[in-house]
Amino acid sequence: METTILPTTDPQAIQAALRVLQAGGLVAFPTDTVYGLAVDPFNPAAIERLYAAKERDMSKAIAVLVGAVEQLAQITSGFSTQAEALAARFWPGALTLVVSRRAELPAQLSALATIGVRMPDHPFALNLLRASGPLATTSANRSGAENPLTAEDVLDQLGGRIELVLDGGSCPGGVPSSVVDCTIPDVRVLRQGAISSEDIRAVLGR
Repeated sequence: METTILPTTDPQAIQAALRVLQAGGLVAFPTDTVYGLAVDPFNPAAIERLYAAKERDMSKAIAVLVGAVEQLAQITSGFSTQAEALAARFWPGALTLVVSRRAELPAQLSALATIGVRMPDHPFALNLLRASGPLATTSANRSGAENPLTAEDVLDQLGGRIELVLDGGSCPGGVPSSVVDCTIPDVRVLRQGAISSEDIRAVLGR
């Protein structure tokens, strides 16, 4: 497979990405943290291709990025009060919220009854997500390798394994999102990333 590279400034970049995604392909694009690798979250075969390209353990769930709050209804049946407070404070931004997943989502996305969701704070990523709808997205690297901060980093690790890389230069963040489990009454930080545990607890009044 030949991996195509398009700059995010190309007027056809988003339409090219939509064609690849609708055909079950894989697209890498910049976010506010690192480059993400995305597929259609409702296409089981595409999700399996994402795992294979990354050499990722299929027991590890894939998070979903959204471009608008209205898209959440396709992914989760509802937010807790704590999740709503965290989203209101940190979205768009580097915070992934673990919430209950809709039962009809493919099992390949998450074997659990939960799913991670995030709205990235990156203009191009938001434009893509608003055009595509929710996207199953994880870092655009081979599992366990360095986080990809540029299109070149993506190509070094995944060139020939994915259809399209959208080159938006260096990612401004470079640190993965923080992950918070909002499915339990005592909300828990599962991974501290770009947003500190102290800032998260402050929103929750702790």
